[in-house]
Amino acid sequence: MKSYRLTIIRHGHTEGNENGRYIGTTDIPLSKNGIAELEKIAAEYEYPYVEKVYSSPLLRCIQTARILYPDTELVTLDGIKELDFGQFENKSVDELIDLEEYKEWLKGGLDNRAHGGETIREMIGRTVAAFNDILEDMMAMEIFDAAVVTHSGIMMNMLSCFGLPRMEPMKYACDVGEGYVISVNLQMWQTGGLFEIMGKVPVLKDSEEETEEI
Repeated sequence: MKSYRLTIIRHGHTEGNENGRYIGTTDIPLSKNGIAELEKIAAEYEYPYVEKVYSSPLLRCIQTARILYPDTELVTLDGIKELDFGQFENKSVDELIDLEEYKEWLKGGLDNRAHGGETIREMIGRTVAAFNDILEDMMAMEIFDAAVVTHSGIMMNMLSCFGLPRMEPMKYACDVGEGYVISVNLQMWQTGGLFEIMGKVPVLKDSEEETEEI
């Protein structure tokens, strides 16, 4: 059965990231520093060739996709937006640290929810649905190499839950503009809900290695 290659990339910095705020569904652009960082990465490093880019609809991801893959077709999917932090959206730890509901939320768990937000389990569910939509589109269009530009929370949880090798979510944390290449064998995905993680991206231009092994 055919395999499909996806390069999953974290978006660049925003002012919210730089100020230590919880930026989930809040739609803010890349910061000037974030744009400059990505442009420098694009000039010095190389990303895998892709035929199509699937992006979160939030501006910071769309801008990242345009910088890294400026001439590639881009489509957006709501299912790969960042976690909705509810009442904690766009607030810093200093603003939240004394709130009992924040302390409770920090205990974690798949079903722990900030008021007005969503749980990790709900986020994973919609991400899987979007992932299936991506694969169906790739099959229909006969595309075998694509990129997904999304958010840190989406990446870490998706890779940890369904990727091989198995690791805790934080083991898959990466810096802005970085990500992982995964290989999706349809039979393996449809029967076991698993895919293979091939390595990290990007790599230095003129490097003999296509991806950095994890």
